[in-house]
Amino acid sequence: MMIHIWTPSFGKVRLAIAGALAVTLLAGCSAADDSKSAGGSGVGVGVVLTDVTSSPRWKNQDPGYFRDAFRNAGVSAEVRHVAVDGSEFRDVGEALIKQGVKVLIITSPDSAAGKALIASAREAKVTVIDYDRLTVGGSADYVVGFDSAEIGRMQGYAMIKCLGTKSANPLVAELNGAPSDYNAAQLTAGHDIVLESRYADAEYTKGPSQYVPGWAPAQAKDIFTQMIGQQPRIDGVLAADDGIAAAAIGVLRGLGRNGKVPVTGQNATVEGLRNVLTGDQCMTVYKRIKLEAQTAANIAVQLLRGQKPPVSATINDPESNREIPFNGLVPLPITATEVKDVVADGFVEAGPLCAGNYQELCRKYGVIGT
Repeated sequence: MMIHIWTPSFGKVRLAIAGALAVTLLAGCSAADDSKSAGGSGVGVGVVLTDVTSSPRWKNQDPGYFRDAFRNAGVSAEVRHVAVDGSEFRDVGEALIKQGVKVLIITSPDSAAGKALIASAREAKVTVIDYDRLTVGGSADYVVGFDSAEIGRMQGYAMIKCLGTKSANPLVAELNGAPSDYNAAQLTAGHDIVLESRYADAEYTKGPSQYVPGWAPAQAKDIFTQMIGQQPRIDGVLAADDGIAAAAIGVLRGLGRNGKVPVTGQNATVEGLRNVLTGDQCMTVYKRIKLEAQTAANIAVQLLRGQKPPVSATINDPESNREIPFNGLVPLPITATEVKDVVADGFVEAGPLCAGNYQELCRKYGVIGT
């Protein structure tokens, strides 16, 4: 499978390293290692995932990937999926700590809840792995995830390519992710870095920019309706994810401008990929979350076995100013010609994606045969 990356040499190296880590560590563990790695009894690893609205992955995919990874490694683990509620997140995490887990993998709903849970874990000498997003100020022991600033840069470069020469001095609006999510801030910083020189030179005009509470599409629809009502000439929309993108596309469709105004996204959801195929969405970003979960699980397994995970990169916690060991995975920009690669990788199935009116588009772009 060939996937095109805008930062090819750097991306290929990082992808190869992450893949090698996933294969090597799981291959080194078996059911026979369970008692040794997990201290002889009980649950060795706790995983607490937060059900955010930005993607169905948190309920439908990540939990299963983690369970499979730990089952294959022969390690006892408890994987919990909670609503976006700081108190429930803390309660579940602290219950796992009291249960005796040695490693805790968390996706914090917000930094306050994450910091409180990490503090409890530290008191109990439990190692914490931040999964998919950094808990700002929490000073976890490890972070596993995708470089959100790089995703933002991909969105920025895609916007430049998709705008092309459609209009002089195009006005670009921003629908950013949740204000409490560090990833959202990094996304925004990423595409702003790409576009700032064009804004400064008056090649582009920076339009309205607003964060979307909870990454909620319904909120995004209301926000974008107000934006375009106040500035009707919006020429491009930097939407933080596919759900937010779909909300903006719905508003543009009502104005007869869908497909004419480039809209970015991320997460490679079925809805997002369909919008990319129709041309209503300029691009999405595919994150190999199975590999992400395997990588976090592998680090936990190594820690349980008394080994030091080979993580050489770091990410800066801007609040504590601590450099935290970071295993960063490579995101992949997806346009219509690359949708087939997401299907080939097993992330989505061709059947549901290509149903009904999308069948002909799937044939056109090689997702299914003619």
